[in-house]
Amino acid sequence: MTNLKLDLPFWEGFLVANLERRSGASWITLAHDPTVMPVCSGCGRSCCQVHEKVGRTIRDMPMLGDPVWLQVPLRRLRCPDCGPRVERVDWLDRHARVTRRLSEFVGLWCEKLAVAHVCQLSGLHWETVRKIERQRLERRLASLPEARPTRLVMDEFALFKGHRYATVVLDADTRRVLWVGEGRSRDAVRPFFRWLGPERCARIEAVAMDMNTAYDLEVQMHCPKARIIYDLFHVIAKYGREVIDRVRVDEANRHKQNLPMRRVVKRARWLLLRNRENVPSAQQPKLDELLAANQALMTVYIMKASLKELWHATSAWQWRKAWRTWLSMARSSDIEPLKRFANRLANYWRGILARVRWPMHTGQLEGINNRIKVMKRIAYGYRDSAFFFLKIKTAFPGNP
Repeated sequence: MTNLKLDLPFWEGFLVANLERRSGASWITLAHDPTVMPVCSGCGRSCCQVHEKVGRTIRDMPMLGDPVWLQVPLRRLRCPDCGPRVERVDWLDRHARVTRRLSEFVGLWCEKLAVAHVCQLSGLHWETVRKIERQRLERRLASLPEARPTRLVMDEFALFKGHRYATVVLDADTRRVLWVGEGRSRDAVRPFFRWLGPERCARIEAVAMDMNTAYDLEVQMHCPKARIIYDLFHVIAKYGREVIDRVRVDEANRHKQNLPMRRVVKRARWLLLRNRENVPSAQQPKLDELLAANQALMTVYIMKASLKELWHATSAWQWRKAWRTWLSMARSSDIEPLKRFANRLANYWRGILARVRWPMHTGQLEGINNRIKVMKRIAYGYRDSAFFFLKIKTAFPGNP
């Protein structure tokens, strides 16, 4: 134990009165500096009348690898304007049990590491670190200006295993994540439009999404002026699952007696789903031989390329002509999966046509979803979805 009176720059307004090492930690007792006038934490007014004195134990940054505990005397002042108020301490937040410098240290490393790793660095409990991080995220989110979007992008990402998803809404102009919520149903996304409010909903001009009926119906209900734009990537992915995969399986089953051909067709899934320009040169002959030998696979493969052309039309009349041609060819084919897909797609033609006026897609949000997966992987998952959504919104505040 050491009794001393030191004026150090770490704790402004206080002197070090005692230093003691106990159980591998440094315990420092502070005393008020008599030359510093106390200040009210409410109005910032200097006040010398003391209502009462209280003590508080505070954690500070480790020193020389040892945890540091501060025993800080605090005064409740009798302020003429605010009444009894605790004095203001510049390096300590109100009601806090850790110093401001330690809180900033924790917040900085929480951006890069998992909470468990930050606990090892700081020596703080897991709940304490998460509480500090939550408060920092809430302050940062509250400091952002009010969002007034005109174009939105909506998509989903896997939250947990077992087909549990969350919905993300992005401002297409500023790339700011406006809202994250668990689920992808109408009830799940409705809180976003309630948060947006009738005035801001009326400003929405266009919304890009996949062919999710729940998203579509909620946008139509709350944003009457908005146009729905269906994303090319999701439509082609749906075509690959429902048409190309189904036809490939049917053709493989049809060649049960021809085992070499059956093996070639079954193993050609990724070759058929790729765009021709992305097929490696060494596999181009294999693709050509497969398509030449199977008329059904050739048809659905060519129809996929024709379907993509609908998103490259430069005028509504050009799009309408290409759409009628594609729909007629699909319906007149003898391939049942292609005909079913064409009939279902016919109900969504307005969302595909809107791409001519609003060249939007969900590619921006797909990149953000990949970064969200990295955040989840670094943390080994999150127990609290609300905390995870808060981190996502603060991680993507948009362009200044």
